Amino acid sequence: MIIQEFIGKELDSLDRSIVATPETRERLESFANANNGSMDLLLMQMAVQYGYKLALENVVEQLKTNKL
Repeated sequence: MIIQEFIGKELDSLDRSIVATPETRERLESFANANNGSMDLLLMQMAVQYGYKLALENVVEQLKTNKL
C-alpha cells in the first residue's frame, strides 16, 4: 500500500499547486488557444503537471490489473 499512498499524495499535491493542473487534455488545449502565446511559462507548467498526473494515473491502473 505504500505505492498507492505515495501516488495519492502526489495527486493531491497537484490539486493544491499554485498552477492549476488541467483535468483533461481538452482543458489544457483550450487554455493554450485562449492565451494566444502569452503566459507560455504558465502553459508549460500546466502541461508538465498534466503529464505527471497522467503518468500517475497509468501506474494506478497497472497496479489495479497487477501488471506492475
